[in-house]
Amino acid sequence: MNALWIGVVGTSAIAFTLKYLGHSIPEKYLTNPRMLRINTLIPIALLSALVGVQTITEKGKWVIDQRLAGVAVALIALSLKAPYFAVVISAAITSAALYRL
Repeated sequence: MNALWIGVVGTSAIAFTLKYLGHSIPEKYLTNPRMLRINTLIPIALLSALVGVQTITEKGKWVIDQRLAGVAVALIALSLKAPYFAVVISAAITSAALYRL
């Protein structure tokens, strides 16, 4: 068994254990209003962090390029309450146009 398979089996065991422990938590802790607020905010925080990292870093280094302009246009479109399709298309067009320059 090489290192790759040890990593696969180890990661699988950890994932199974975490899922099992998640199902073992008593319901009174999960229905707590504070816990419900936290659970609704976690995906937003994770997605924001992912967008931030993917926008301004490349191979571990800070980069300011067309992606940042695309995110800025998307934020402006969101602040103007544009539909999701318009936000994505406007950000993509901005990034593509600046990339071609």
